[in-house]
Amino acid sequence: MPIRPLPDTLIDQIAAGEVVERPASVVKELVENALDAGATRIDVELEEGGIRLIRVRDDGAGMDADDLTLAVSRHATSKIASLEDLEGVLTMGFRGEALPSIAAVSRFALTSRDEASAHGARLQVDGGKPAPIAPHPHARGSTLEVRDLFYNVPARRRFLKAERTELGHIEEWLRALALVRPQVELRISHNGRVLKHYRPPRKDDPASARIAEALGADFANACLALDHAAAGLRLHGWIGLPTTARSSTDQQYFFVNGRAVRDRSVAHAVRQAYADVLFHGRHPAFVLFLELDPRRVDVNVHPAKHEVRFRDGRLVHDFVYRTLHEALASTRAGAVVSPPQGVPTPAMDTTFAPAAGGDAAARGHFVWPAMRQSGLSLSVNERAAAYAGGFGSAVAASVASLARNEAPSPLPPPGEEGQAPPLGYALAQLHGVFILAQNAQGLILVDMHAAHERITYERLKSAQDGVGIRTQPLLVPPTLALSEREADAAEEHAQALAELGFEVGRSGPQALTLRGVPALLADADPRPLLLDVLTDLREHGGSRKVDEHRNELLSTMACHGSVRANRRLTIPEMNALLRDMEATERSAQCNHGRPTWVQLGMAELDRLFLRGR
Repeated sequence: MPIRPLPDTLIDQIAAGEVVERPASVVKELVENALDAGATRIDVELEEGGIRLIRVRDDGAGMDADDLTLAVSRHATSKIASLEDLEGVLTMGFRGEALPSIAAVSRFALTSRDEASAHGARLQVDGGKPAPIAPHPHARGSTLEVRDLFYNVPARRRFLKAERTELGHIEEWLRALALVRPQVELRISHNGRVLKHYRPPRKDDPASARIAEALGADFANACLALDHAAAGLRLHGWIGLPTTARSSTDQQYFFVNGRAVRDRSVAHAVRQAYADVLFHGRHPAFVLFLELDPRRVDVNVHPAKHEVRFRDGRLVHDFVYRTLHEALASTRAGAVVSPPQGVPTPAMDTTFAPAAGGDAAARGHFVWPAMRQSGLSLSVNERAAAYAGGFGSAVAASVASLARNEAPSPLPPPGEEGQAPPLGYALAQLHGVFILAQNAQGLILVDMHAAHERITYERLKSAQDGVGIRTQPLLVPPTLALSEREADAAEEHAQALAELGFEVGRSGPQALTLRGVPALLADADPRPLLLDVLTDLREHGGSRKVDEHRNELLSTMACHGSVRANRRLTIPEMNALLRDMEATERSAQCNHGRPTWVQLGMAELDRLFLRGR
C-alpha cells in the first residue's frame, strides 16, 4: 500500500488509545485542566460509572469563545511555548492532546466564560466533528461534558468493566487528588446521588484532617508525620505504623511536585525501609509528597503522565529510603506515650556483660537468661562464630547476657505515677507471657518474648555493623553461568560487590568465577543472592540484599535467644525489659511486625467497668 497521511479523526482516535483508557482517564484529564485553570471548587457528575456521562464543572479562569476551537485542536496549549518550558513544567497537563482525544471517542461539549467576557460560549463535538460555537449563559469557569464514551469505537467499549468497577477507579483517582490538593473543594455524585464531598479544611483544622477524610480515622490515628529536606529534595507526608500494614497496596500514594505517579525505584526504597518491621506479604500505607526542582525530573515519559524519570534516580531512592528508615527507627516502645513536659525520663545505661551469675546479681545488675536456658542451641553460637569470626563472640554476649549498670526503679508511691517513664513500672506477669505495667496514662501490656526479640535483634545488628561485611574465601571457586548482561553488570560493579562481600572475576562472556562470599552467609546458595544483588545494582545503583539475608539470620538467632513464654520473671527483670524497650529503636514491633506493647488508658478501663454511669 502506498504511504499516505491519516485522516485527522483517525489520528485523534489513535491518540485516544494512549490517553483515554477508561472513564477514570477522562475524569483525570478534565479535573487536571480545571486545577491548572486555578479552580478552587470542582464538581464531578457521573452516570453509569462515567460511561454514559461525565460532567466536570469548575470555577477556574475559563476561556473566551476564540479559545474553544483551539482547546479541542491537537497540540494546542497555553501551558508551554518552548523546550525550556517543557523541561521545567509544573502544570498537571501540557501536551495539548487530552481534549481532542476525548472528543474523538465521545459526544463532547465544552462551555466556558472568562472574566472579560460578557457571556459564555459553547462548543459541541460529536465523534471528533465540531459544530459551530454558540453563545451560552455560564458563570466564570468551565463545564465539560463527555457522553457515551467510546460509542464510535465499539472494540474499546467492550473492554470497559462493570459500572461499579469503573466508578471505583474514578473514586480512587479523585481520592488521590483530594490528598494532594486539600485546599480544593471537590464534590462527586453518581446517578444523581452525592458520593463524596471533600470540603476545604478550616483554619483550625490539623494538617491531617483531609487524610482522615480520605483514608479514614484508622490511618490518621496510626501514622507518623514526616518532613525532611536535603540535597535539594523535600519529602513530607504520612507513613502508616508497621502494625497497621495492609494485605494490598491500596493505600499507597506518592506525589512528585503535586503529580500522582508510580515509580519502581521509590516503591523499592519504601519496601526496603519497612523490611525490618513487616510480616511477609504485608504492605505499608503511606501518603508521601516529594518536591524537587522540576528540571531534575522528566514528566514527559508517559502519555497519561503516570510515570516520571528522575535525573538522579539513585539519589532519590536513597533519600526516600533513609528518610523513612529514620522515621520508623523512632517507633520505639513508649514513644507515643510521652511523659509530661518538664519531667525527665530516667537515664538508661545498658551494656554487654558476661553472664557470670551470682556476682552480677549481688551488685544489683540484671543478667538476661543464658542461651541454653532460653532454648537457643549451642550450634547456633558455634555457627555465628564460624561465620563472622570475632562477631560471633559479640552475638553470644549480646544474646546471652544483656546486663544493666543500675538496679531498676521500684514502683512509685501513689500519686506520683506522673513521674514514671513512658512504659511505667511492672506490676505483675500474666500466664508467663505478658507483663502488666502501670504508667501515667493507665495500664501497659507487653508481650515479653516479642519485646525481647526486638531488643536482641537490634543489638545483634549493631554488633555486626561495627564489624562490617567480611568476605569468606572459597576453597574451590565455582563458575557461575549467567547471561551476558548479568556478567557485564558484575564486571562493572566489581567494587560494589567487593564491599558487599562478593569476590568475583569474569571467566567468559557468560560466566563468572566466584572466589569469595559474605562470611555470615557462607552456607547459603550464592547464585540467587548474587543475581538479586546484580539486579539491584543495575536498576537502583546499590543493593541491600546482603543486609537483608544477614538480618534474616540474625532475626532467627534473636528469636531463639530471647526470653521464652512461661519463664517467670521477677519485678526487677520486668522493669529492666521495659527500660530496654524505651531505649531500643523499632521496639514498638517485633522482628515480624507484631506489636510488642499496648496501652489501655484510664478512660478505656472506666468504660470496660461502666464507671461513671
